[in-house]
Amino acid sequence: MRVVEGTATIDDITEFVTSLQAIGAETGCTIQAFDARYVVSEAHLRRAVELADRAFARGENVADDRAVEILLYVAARRQINQALEVGANEGECDLVVLVVEDGAGDEAAAAREVETLLTESATLGRYDEALVCDLFDIGDTERAASGAPLEALVLERVALLDVSK
Repeated sequence: MRVVEGTATIDDITEFVTSLQAIGAETGCTIQAFDARYVVSEAHLRRAVELADRAFARGENVADDRAVEILLYVAARRQINQALEVGANEGECDLVVLVVEDGAGDEAAAAREVETLLTESATLGRYDEALVCDLFDIGDTERAASGAPLEALVLERVALLDVSK
C-alpha cells in the first residue's frame, strides 16, 4: 500500500477518476482518491483496505469494484452516494490517494504516475476535525467519555460498518 499526497485542480471529476483508473489498469493496482479533510491517518486507509479485501474474500462486498468498496469503508457508509462525500471533488482539492496492488501490481510505478496529476503537498493527517466528527457521528460526549483519540474512534466506525451490513 502506498499513499500519494498532494493538491489537484479538478475541472472534470469523471475525467480525473478515469485517469486514475487508467493508471490502475496499466500498473495492476487499485487507486482511490480521497478528500484529505476526511482521512485521519494512514491507519484509517490501511484498515479500510483490510476490511474491503476481507469483504470480497467472504463474498460480502457491497460494491463490485475494489476501489469503491475501499471508499465505502473509509467513509464507514453502506451507500455509495453517501460515501462519495469523502472522495475527490471538482475544484482545488487537497487529496490523499491510495495505491494498492492487485496481486502482482507495481505500486511504485502507479504512485509515480499519480504524482504527475498532483502538486506536491503534505495532506495526510491534515484532516478537518469538525468534518470528521460530523461524518462519523462522533460527538463531544463520546469523545469525553471514551478519552480515546479521534483516530481510534474513526477506526472503530470503519470496523463497525461490517456490523451494519
